[in-house]
Amino acid sequence: MADKLHFDLVSPERRLFQGDVDMVVVPGEEGDFGVLPGHAPMMSAIRSGAISVHHGEDVKRTFIHGGFAEVTPAGLTVLAEEAIDLTGVDREQLAKDLSDAREDIGLARDDHERAAAEARVAKLEALTTALDS
Repeated sequence: MADKLHFDLVSPERRLFQGDVDMVVVPGEEGDFGVLPGHAPMMSAIRSGAISVHHGEDVKRTFIHGGFAEVTPAGLTVLAEEAIDLTGVDREQLAKDLSDAREDIGLARDDHERAAAEARVAKLEALTTALDS
């Protein structure tokens, strides 16, 4: 079994991380799962939440939204629809955005607008939870 896990975190905008780490904890659709070196191959859809990258004593957390994770013998690749560095999140702005999104649900003119507003609320609530954990 290898000493390190090769890990890639990619969003549509850019590759956020590529390197060897000790462990990665991914917010999978069916629950969080940890990936260590030598993990069995698998795929999982991603739910909105924080991915934790463990490298020695250092743990870096990044909020990811949508996408999927694939574990192969070569390592772990996470293709996220969106990724946000949690250290750069402005809590006051996030609270305002969440309040606005909740208000948008009530102002929706049709089911499509309502569904879009509800999806935005769910994402912002998951981001808030990731910051608080």
